[in-house]
Amino acid sequence: MTAPETDTVPAGDVAGGYPVIELAGVTKTYPGGVTALLSVDLTVEYGEMLAIVGPSGSGKSTMLNLIGTLDRPTEGTVRIDGHDVAALSDRQLSALRSRRIGFVFQQFHLAPGRHALGNVADGLLYTGLSKREREQRAEVALEQVGLGDRMTHCPHQLSGGQKQRVAIARAVAGQPPLLLADEPTGNLDSASGTGVMKALHDLHDAGTTVLVITHDRDIADSVARQVPMLDGQVV
Repeated sequence: MTAPETDTVPAGDVAGGYPVIELAGVTKTYPGGVTALLSVDLTVEYGEMLAIVGPSGSGKSTMLNLIGTLDRPTEGTVRIDGHDVAALSDRQLSALRSRRIGFVFQQFHLAPGRHALGNVADGLLYTGLSKREREQRAEVALEQVGLGDRMTHCPHQLSGGQKQRVAIARAVAGQPPLLLADEPTGNLDSASGTGVMKALHDLHDAGTTVLVITHDRDIADSVARQVPMLDGQVV
């Protein structure tokens, strides 16, 4: 008898020795024969901070989608937190994504009528936490990114850099071990971008594994490990 499908996945076990990210021979080919990734190997341990860097069309976004379990590889193996993505149902992938991965995108995706605290707390709506618990976690996350004095401000009252830090707080309020940031400074001026990168470095110092997707060499140079990409391959 086939076991019933569940929306749960086993909790990640840092002590068990799993890398948080492991790609082995990963290829992604889209309809029409366009190969976006070709035989990529990558291992990321817990507690690392790294940048996947390369020009447009190098395969960075495809790499992000695969690591974030938003897509599946055509060939090869993707393991996140020790789980083989190919072995999980869509429901289990959603559970893995919601509990173990935080996402920060170039666009802030904040609700315009909600203050910063509400925007962050809303990211925890499907966790089963009470409203007060969601707000408490949101407060902690906003403090982490240096916005303790902006919790009641709505997006139109915040600068671009502050909006991005609200988005980062929303991504980490659920305390995921892995944070994926896709061009997090792409829409910001240099001063705001510096503030956002400081927030990411502070989260890394506190124990979060941080992976930044960027084409900006200065951003890449600010982290300890770089993974350069070109034409769908790590070079």
